[in-house]
Amino acid sequence: MAVKKNEALVIVESPAKAKTITKYLGPGYEVKASMGHVRDLPKSKMSVDVQRDFAVDYQPIAGKEDVIADLKRSAKRSEKVYLATDPDREGEAISWHLKELLGLPDESTYRVTFNEITKKVVNESIARPRQIDMDLVDAQQARRVLDRVVGYQISPFLWKKIRRGLSAGRVQSVATRLVCEREEEIRNFQSEEYWSLDADLERIRPNLGRFTAAFYGADKRQELHSEAEVNAVMEAVKTAPFTVAGVKRQEKQRNPAPPFTTSTLQQEASRKLGMSPRRAMAVAQQLYEGVDITGEGTVGLITYMRTDSLRLSDEATAAAKDFILGRYGKEYYPGKARVYKAKAGAQDAHEAIRPSNVRLVPEEIKKDLSQEQYRLYKLIWGRFVACQMSSAVYDSVTIEADSANYRFRATHTALKFAGYTAVYVEGKDEDEEAAQSPLPDLKEGEGLELKGLKPQQHFTQPPARYTEATLIKALEEKGIGRPSTYAPTISTIEGREYVVKEGKYLRSTPLGETVNMVMRDKFPDIVDYDFTAQMEEKLDEVERGKEKWKDLMKDFYSDFSKELEKAESDVGERIKVPDEVSEEVCPVCGRHLVYKSGRFGRFLACPGFPECTYTQPIVEQMPGKCPRCGGRLMKRTGKSRRTGKQYTYYGCEYNIIREGNPHEKCEFMTFDVPVEQTCPSCGHTMFKLSGRGARKPFCINEACPSFLPEDKRGYYKKKEDGEKTAAKKTATKKTAAKKTAAKKTTAKKTAAKKTAKK
Repeated sequence: MAVKKNEALVIVESPAKAKTITKYLGPGYEVKASMGHVRDLPKSKMSVDVQRDFAVDYQPIAGKEDVIADLKRSAKRSEKVYLATDPDREGEAISWHLKELLGLPDESTYRVTFNEITKKVVNESIARPRQIDMDLVDAQQARRVLDRVVGYQISPFLWKKIRRGLSAGRVQSVATRLVCEREEEIRNFQSEEYWSLDADLERIRPNLGRFTAAFYGADKRQELHSEAEVNAVMEAVKTAPFTVAGVKRQEKQRNPAPPFTTSTLQQEASRKLGMSPRRAMAVAQQLYEGVDITGEGTVGLITYMRTDSLRLSDEATAAAKDFILGRYGKEYYPGKARVYKAKAGAQDAHEAIRPSNVRLVPEEIKKDLSQEQYRLYKLIWGRFVACQMSSAVYDSVTIEADSANYRFRATHTALKFAGYTAVYVEGKDEDEEAAQSPLPDLKEGEGLELKGLKPQQHFTQPPARYTEATLIKALEEKGIGRPSTYAPTISTIEGREYVVKEGKYLRSTPLGETVNMVMRDKFPDIVDYDFTAQMEEKLDEVERGKEKWKDLMKDFYSDFSKELEKAESDVGERIKVPDEVSEEVCPVCGRHLVYKSGRFGRFLACPGFPECTYTQPIVEQMPGKCPRCGGRLMKRTGKSRRTGKQYTYYGCEYNIIREGNPHEKCEFMTFDVPVEQTCPSCGHTMFKLSGRGARKPFCINEACPSFLPEDKRGYYKKKEDGEKTAAKKTATKKTAAKKTAAKKTTAKKTAAKKTAKK
């Protein structure tokens, strides 16, 4: 009996995406997941023959045999096959690999893409399919082959020169260089002295306003570089009268930030949510592919999240207008849709990242989302709505006071109309300035009384280390990498331990600095900012069909092979990576412990090995002081004897007593996280519950009137033994019911097959 053919097979990457799309397509469509890539360059060899016109040896990915066989069976019984992988270079390449590997004929194979996974877009895309875009495929092949050649030919050189297990890459090596150069800037920074001078002023008529004005200068802005200069100004103004030289009042408008691109989403998720770029993209992928929403079914909540475009569809801006007018009122809408211009060189293939349906308000669907999904969706939703709202309006007042030919200035800004800030305020990489006090209503020429002068010495600070957010921003500004590369690049350089993350900052390690030194010496082009940016532009030219990918590879390899050959001939002596010395002291022999790497990451070890074999996990100093003895608080890790899993706790530095230490052992230990704030009642360090998100600090000092008992801190209540037993019985019943249902389904399928054969 002939097998009845399906109308169409739709292949996507993930089961979640398949589940969402199945809901939108009618009967006759079978939706299957390829589980990502099905074919790639095997890791065991370079798989690129540079001598034979860069011939590429793609192989089916090990472990995907069952998936590939299932897709082949489904394709054979389908009249049409729609390849619906992600709408970018990588997605186009996956579709091409599927077509080649499954042996799909041209006449019945179609490519469709979804910028957002909604019923309207899915059905419109299926109705307007296209052929696979080989320019996009070739651009992805060029990137893949280029990175493979660089990585697989430089890495063995680094093994010979430094140590085994190292790697180099076209983008990762440049990112490492950025972090190393910033660390060098910090080490070489020469601090300079400067002073500030504040005057505490009051109206001559009492009780009518007191304020603080900062020293500005004489005829123009003047810096105070020494105590002598400050004293000269103070002596001059102490006996001279102060008068109001000018009062300037004005309205200032602040416009909303544009909608998210991939890089700005990663930066803001890092600043506001503490999410790593890789985690932010993983959660965004979940929101794009679809989430089960009560009353809606499975819904794709955001548009495609790998984009460098700021473009928004007319439909999206119209929906935002209706929503803003309905919820916030006419004054919160600027009168027409805001249009944002993308930076030069942006591919503009997709819209900016936005919610698929602006009426799915985060708070209303919170119960259907995980904590991470909710927080990221709220960020994306808020940024999109805000970008179409009216500007915020501020009242700004500046008062200038003169004395002895010196000018002092005070400024205050107050929010007059919230505008877009009612929904969203962009995060900052730098610390926010202190809040300003309101200024009295003064008039020009009015006399002022000097109540005091406050000189303060300062020193210039070195540039801040990169955070994940600012490193992504630097890479983007230099034109290095593309939206899909930022997250894996940072994960790679952290995983290789070329850089380490301390708090939110990235610091280069001696290993990273050694690798960077060798790369800059032997492969200057690979770590050159301009060269790497130009290579990205050439890859874009391949995508636009203006250059052949193999021609690009030939041009690159002609110079690269010469650098490689010269480096191989100059290998010389092996470079020893210096140990990174910590402040921790070995309790056995008194030496300073050094950082080492093992199977489970970095740890501290005594440099006296093999005579001294002492090791300990890395500890990190936390803010605040021990509430029992006043010592430093340290972040530590332990391992459960029962489960073998690691856990984090916080303890006093004197929890481990070293030889010669005058302190007694302090037993303080907690799983709560110490914070910078001190209790206003007793002055002790405050703590907060561990975990993601904003948590309210509390005092743990039992003698303090603000003490918060453990049962009121928000811990999950432990179940009683009876509750645990009941829960286990319920879970067992559910499991048994699922197994029975599965057996019945299998029996039905078997019976149906037997009937079909007869």
